[in-house]
Amino acid sequence: MSFAALPERLAQVRAEIARRQAAAGWTHAVTIVAVTKGFGPEAVIAAREAGLADVGENRVQEALDKQNVAAPGIRWHLIGHLQRNKAKLVPGRFALVHSVDSLALAEELNRRASAPLRVLLQVNAAREPQKSGCSLDEAPGLARQIAALGQLQLDGLMTMAPFTDDEDVQRRTFRSLRALRDTIKEEGLWLPTLSMGMSADYATAVAEGATVIRLGTVLFGPRQKETTP
Repeated sequence: MSFAALPERLAQVRAEIARRQAAAGWTHAVTIVAVTKGFGPEAVIAAREAGLADVGENRVQEALDKQNVAAPGIRWHLIGHLQRNKAKLVPGRFALVHSVDSLALAEELNRRASAPLRVLLQVNAAREPQKSGCSLDEAPGLARQIAALGQLQLDGLMTMAPFTDDEDVQRRTFRSLRALRDTIKEEGLWLPTLSMGMSADYATAVAEGATVIRLGTVLFGPRQKETTP
């Protein structure tokens, strides 16, 4: 599969990020995580050649398979739901785990890690029953518990908006995560990373203060069996 259009698509994404940040008054850097789920290792190589060093995978095993053959210098992100029985495979293989959604999972990662492991707390800010993540109400207490674990470095929060074209719905979801981050900061815990926004809604997420966006199809084109991000 050819990824010849990737540099042009990436330039368009970066231009949209700049436009949305300027309109909202944000000046912080936004990390683009290239989501290669459903694509082969050649997508990782294409991302690296285009200047993207951050690559995300939804499933641990798919990531491990690609890590064995992909380009060096990649910072691997685990962005999908993580089962506790797969936690032993994570330390030492991922720069950031976006999907810690319970104290039990955090404790298992902490037990398995032999060096500090950066993680994000996944929050179901959309309040959708089918989505993973803790509730907005549970998040402050859970964040404090995770931050107290010796081998985990809690860097921030992650969420997913509903699958809708309604920008107001997207905006409310992302804004609620930012407001949660600000509330937790007032309680004494600073979580700088806001991982929010995928191919269909990244522009809205950037406008609401995202520091990390997770992009698949907008960079690589449609997968044979289309899924999001």
